[in-house]
Amino acid sequence: MRKSHPIRRVMLATAATVSGVVLLLSLKPASDPASASAAAPPASAAAQESPQGGSGGGAPASDRAGTVTGDAAQTPYGAVRVRLTVSGGKITKAEAVEAPKGPTSDEKTALAVPRLNQAVLATQNADIDSVSGATYTSTGYKKSLQSALDQVKKGSGGGSPGAAEARTVTGSAEQTPYGAVQVRVTLSGKKITKAEAVQAPKGPTSDEKTALAVPRLNQSAVAAGSAEIDSVSGATYTSTGYKKSLQSALDQAGG
Repeated sequence: MRKSHPIRRVMLATAATVSGVVLLLSLKPASDPASASAAAPPASAAAQESPQGGSGGGAPASDRAGTVTGDAAQTPYGAVRVRLTVSGGKITKAEAVEAPKGPTSDEKTALAVPRLNQAVLATQNADIDSVSGATYTSTGYKKSLQSALDQVKKGSGGGSPGAAEARTVTGSAEQTPYGAVQVRVTLSGKKITKAEAVQAPKGPTSDEKTALAVPRLNQSAVAAGSAEIDSVSGATYTSTGYKKSLQSALDQAGG
């Protein structure tokens, strides 16, 4: 038998090796997992940080709360005035910012007001029962409460977005030698758009002075946008009471 030449055997072995390498290269994928991972775009920061089950935009803003103060309702033992905090059309807080004071009144006020406050939260309206033993306080409370609810109703009515921003705030009832003065202001943002005296001195001499002073004071409040207004000559007491009540209304609006 004829033996193969050694050089020929080497050439055959080399050819076989080259063929095997070519075959392996043909079976290898175009890219390995590491290169595929490097090529893929990274997840956005929002997607990485978004909590499970949440949305990229975050939670919606909560309802903005607003505070409305009712008129001061007079009783034989003093004024009652109710302030409401409203959020999303619901009363979340009720409080009496004015209530009768005195040796007998203090006890009745302490008894009645907390119950009346709770009743408002439960019913969400002025249809609440009077507290036994505190009839006058209860009646005054309900009157002031209703006036506050009327303001809320006006503010929540339809209209343009600009009109929805307007709010009405009533100042404290300021006593003068001739009667109380109480001012209500309507604001759009921080600007006074309307001022009016919901209480003013009445009587044979007071009527004339009130008719003279109040319209001027109202105009001055709107023009000045503050309580820094001049008193009306001949109506000093009314002017002083007006400015004090106006300032208390602005303090509420700013708080």
